Amino acid sequence: MKALRWHGVKNLKLENIEEPTAQKDKVKIKVEWCGICGSDLHEYTAGPIFIPTETHPLSGDKAPIVMGHEFSGRVVEIGEDVTKFQVGDRVVVEPIYACGVCEACKQGKYNLCEKMGFYGLAGGGGGFSEYAAVPEVMLHKIPENVSFEQGALVEPSAVALYAVRQSALNVGEKAAVFGAGPIGLLIIEALRAAGATEIYVSEVSEERKQKAAEFGAIVLDPKEVDVVKEIRRRTNGGVDVSFEVSGIDAVLTQSINSTKIGGQAMIVSIFEKKASIHPNDIVLNERIVTGIIGYRDIFPAVISLMAQGYFSAEKIITKRIKLDEVIEEGFEALLKERSQVKILVKSE
Repeated sequence: MKALRWHGVKNLKLENIEEPTAQKDKVKIKVEWCGICGSDLHEYTAGPIFIPTETHPLSGDKAPIVMGHEFSGRVVEIGEDVTKFQVGDRVVVEPIYACGVCEACKQGKYNLCEKMGFYGLAGGGGGFSEYAAVPEVMLHKIPENVSFEQGALVEPSAVALYAVRQSALNVGEKAAVFGAGPIGLLIIEALRAAGATEIYVSEVSEERKQKAAEFGAIVLDPKEVDVVKEIRRRTNGGVDVSFEVSGIDAVLTQSINSTKIGGQAMIVSIFEKKASIHPNDIVLNERIVTGIIGYRDIFPAVISLMAQGYFSAEKIITKRIKLDEVIEEGFEALLKERSQVKILVKSE
């Protein structure tokens, strides 16, 4: 079967590899759609970050690995001891590997597992392929009124909803989002679901500014205004919670300084390089800075919200391509075309 494998920085190859089988405790699915994630781009331009160059302790795999962790599909085969799924089920993948025995796992915080990895980044298979054999524990069923395209957005939507849930935001409060890429846009949607009354977005791309406005945000362009001053002016001192979703050093500082006295800045991005912040920006206003990684115990809530119309695929997808086009029309397009937001790849 065809699959996209990571061999090194700027070295992705669409190759023919052996089709997986549904071994014990695994489910084989025919991949329908897979989204290109910001994490995938980071691996392409600056990896390895999550991709293991030595054998991963949970996946048992190492580079070159099949990429793709935001995907949906239909069950075509079940392995021994699989009890919750049957052939024909429509599913999405929650791609977190966790050991189950470390201190974080014992506390139920499996996304903080000391050996944590992502299926499609840490090996084992991936969604940029025709078929994938996935551990049963990673799968969630989706209802008929949630399309496969929508299903490919469950994973990034989970990041967004988890970020908002982990924040201190209360109904009726104000928020700011720095960066209107896919996760930033989905955070706007999650903030709407959580009852935020005003949502400010800092973004420079015209296409992404337009998308943010469609999602109901108040859009500010840092090329045109001092975003921090403007947010503080409009909110009488700053927002209750900000979300940094750009991975840019200077933007992290803006995100922190846009919050009120005692406000909170949530760091959602994965940074390729070290960032420099001035501790006094936090100390002198008793602000709180919090980071999150991935998500936990949130896929069912995301799927439920999708069934109600939240996290619309039509509002965020800007391009649909075939697996054969994934490198030039997918990864390279996201690097060259700021107008692109979310690109979905169709398995063939």
